[in-house]
Amino acid sequence: MSSNGATAGAWHPPSARERWEIIRTTKSVAMVGASANPARPSYFVATYLLSSSCSFENLWFVNPAADEILGRPVYKSLADLPGPPDLVDVFRKAADLPEVADEAIAAGAKTLWFQLGLWDEATAQRARLRHRRDQLPAGRLSGGLERHGHDR
Repeated sequence: MSSNGATAGAWHPPSARERWEIIRTTKSVAMVGASANPARPSYFVATYLLSSSCSFENLWFVNPAADEILGRPVYKSLADLPGPPDLVDVFRKAADLPEVADEAIAAGAKTLWFQLGLWDEATAQRARLRHRRDQLPAGRLSGGLERHGHDR
């Protein structure tokens, strides 16, 4: 057991400082499960990331059922991306997490980011990536998502 009570080798959530460092050093983001439906959380996050002060060099949308979202091309899988993503932001159901994690690892992702309410310990252990069970923190750290009323 570590000093914070976590079992050695078990995943533990990154601190606010660690989350900020993930965002600060991320250059490319792939949104798996991105949707063109304005009622979906992934659409809100996509519009936020495209219009915010986030300085990602690449924001790629991944959805096998879509061709274009917000005027941008959509890739059928992480393997189809033009380069490795630093961060894979997942908007899929919990049962899909193991498969997405495997694809993220194969694509060379550094970070796998789950949305609020999604979590799978076995996937986290297998992936050995930094995980988070929350929304992309860039908006939280700058206040952007809260100002839009999405973080209540």
